[in-house]
Amino acid sequence: MKIDVIIPVYKPDKELFTLLDRLEEQSRRPDDIFLVNTEQTYFEQLIAGTDFWHRYKNVSVKHISRSEFDHGGTRRWAVSRTQNDIFLMMTDDAIPADSHLIERLAAPIEEGRAQMSYGRQLIRKDGGVIEAFTRQFNYPDRSELKTAADLKTRGIKAFFASDVCAAYSREWYERLGGFVKHTIFNEDMIFARRLLNAGGSIAYAADAEVYHSHNYTGIQQLKRNFDLGVSHAQYPEIFGGVATQQEGMKLVKETAGYLLKTGKPFMIFKLVWQSGCKYLGYRLGKNYRKLPRRVVLFLTMNREYWKT
Repeated sequence: MKIDVIIPVYKPDKELFTLLDRLEEQSRRPDDIFLVNTEQTYFEQLIAGTDFWHRYKNVSVKHISRSEFDHGGTRRWAVSRTQNDIFLMMTDDAIPADSHLIERLAAPIEEGRAQMSYGRQLIRKDGGVIEAFTRQFNYPDRSELKTAADLKTRGIKAFFASDVCAAYSREWYERLGGFVKHTIFNEDMIFARRLLNAGGSIAYAADAEVYHSHNYTGIQQLKRNFDLGVSHAQYPEIFGGVATQQEGMKLVKETAGYLLKTGKPFMIFKLVWQSGCKYLGYRLGKNYRKLPRRVVLFLTMNREYWKT
């Protein structure tokens, strides 16, 4: 099967070259790489004076404005511009850890074991202790296959997946109608739940690794989880009826235990602050319809979403 790689890009820096170089060095090289860049000026500034177009001959770029970007709609449009059997969604801040990323993500789909697969996210060198434990909690070192049977026992974890690094069967993607056209967040998990409902399977490929993490402040966590709450409120058929907040509480408890065990009890104060920001942001997002518009615009990470 041939493979496309689709990457939304915004305000890229030299790390974009690292990402593209790592993709070119893969044991299973992508047939085409399609960049959807938001705001042309930033991209042109980055590649000015370089041999970008000669260096990356299988890369194509489409520029859009910031007002046009949508988490679901932009990816949906990008997929429609490609045609190969499997497509891999990535973000521009995810760096393949080795040369086997594409090969290992494609394997469950090519073998017919799954119709969607996603990779493991490793902490970056500048990542903190709490973020490192969170990555290990959400992306353990053990691969697994998830089906609709897991919904009752695992709740939201059954269809947890991330477009930071995820591969899709085009046949099943088109059969299920693709990504939602307009969403603030979670286009990957919305599709993943619909895939399970249709009898499909999701593979977590723990050996397909990328470096990807954030050092969010408490306020940034609040804003990110506000958008998460909005998404959950807007798609009750996806997120309703499954355990969601319990998973967050489990993460907090296990992180606190880890900090105590490793002699870093002073970091529990940071954990409590950030966890409180996450919870408050999520609850506000779930109830966004009751909030004044100016409050919504203050709380969201995606102001452009509310203008359309």
